[in-house]
Amino acid sequence: MNIKLRKLIDSLLEILFPRKCPVCDRIIMPKGAVICPACRKRVSLVREPRCLKCGKQLFSEEAEYCDGCEKKTFHYTRGLVLMNYDSVARKILTALKYHGKCDNADYLAAETVAALREEILRMEADYFVPVPVHPRRKRVRGFNQAELIAKRLGERLDIPVRTDVLKRIKNTLPQKELGSAARLNNLLKAFAVKNTDKLAGKTVILVDDIYTTGSTAEACTRVLLLGGAKKVYLLNMAAGRAR
Repeated sequence: MNIKLRKLIDSLLEILFPRKCPVCDRIIMPKGAVICPACRKRVSLVREPRCLKCGKQLFSEEAEYCDGCEKKTFHYTRGLVLMNYDSVARKILTALKYHGKCDNADYLAAETVAALREEILRMEADYFVPVPVHPRRKRVRGFNQAELIAKRLGERLDIPVRTDVLKRIKNTLPQKELGSAARLNNLLKAFAVKNTDKLAGKTVILVDDIYTTGSTAEACTRVLLLGGAKKVYLLNMAAGRAR
């Protein structure tokens, strides 16, 4: 969908169903905005210093990498993160992921473009590739939140979104209680590449909602590189601050 058509549809929807703020859940004023001006100040955007690998915000001005990236080897080229994961970010992402508040994807895309546009464009990506969910989980939820975000970003940045090159073939167990090594082992066989002719020699930006240990990103990255991708970058909506 081109951006002009998207704007027309958004205008019509705004009249019929006024957009609600992703933070306070009240009708947004002024109309056309994607978040209340007051609530925008409550969102903790990632600032410098940032980890030169994953993009998390660092506490120390002297550090170059977070503890995780210093201790582990990741095969993606570099990552960007929009927000620090706090109670506000958790509310925005939880409402999108589990409660179907899809307007939050519009907010996240708009904020990402405002904050990170030049850095994203410098990656010279051929595609956005959302981290896929298992088909069974997608049927239950009705959508893939990473795919929604990627499509909104693609419309704003004129970067194609490919949902046909990376698929999830194993519905893994919940990862919250697992350590980083166990998470990666749990995920390595969960993803597969298809349509390798569309991936060969391409630079892709892998889009997801939350970056934690990096296990999901690493599993997807390895599969994409083995499938022929030239480079893989990360773009995550939120991550915890790193020491």
